[in-house]
Amino acid sequence: MSLRKIVSLEDPILRRKANRVTDFSNNLQKLVDDMVETLIDAPGVGLAAPQVAVSQRLLIVRLPDDEESVKEYGKDAGVLYVLANPEIVKASKDMVEGVEACLSIPGFFGKVDRHESVVIKAQDRYGKPTRVKASGWLARVFQHEIDHLNGQLYIDIASEVWEARPDDEEDAEEHPIAE
Repeated sequence: MSLRKIVSLEDPILRRKANRVTDFSNNLQKLVDDMVETLIDAPGVGLAAPQVAVSQRLLIVRLPDDEESVKEYGKDAGVLYVLANPEIVKASKDMVEGVEACLSIPGFFGKVDRHESVVIKAQDRYGKPTRVKASGWLARVFQHEIDHLNGQLYIDIASEVWEARPDDEEDAEEHPIAE
């Protein structure tokens, strides 16, 4: 495993629709392992392959698993999700506004409306079909990452975007970060 460089807003790969994953060989397995290591090092809760300069429809999500997170997220805390070719097949009508950030746009936050819950059809890291039902913050993170696969960034749909102030820890504490 090795760390991958997370590309920034200026990289055009973030604005392109990623290609379908068709090869689930060792190359993909190495990419997944590298993305997991990169996500943990960042640290973040979600990472899409275009963010590490790979135009593939692949994402990973892992909510924190510290004691407080386990209380808040229950069984979803600490679970590693690896999804290839994910599609939202069902979304709740209920929308929830939340604060998001992005590893490719460091130092900024934005208010984004997302579906409260989603059902995602995808393939696992080995190509086996899978479905994920997610609600709350987990659903938000999946939607954020799937947007990356479609060349869309949270700043494109945010009702408000602001720069984080280094001396203002309140932003980070009051607003959970989606990525």
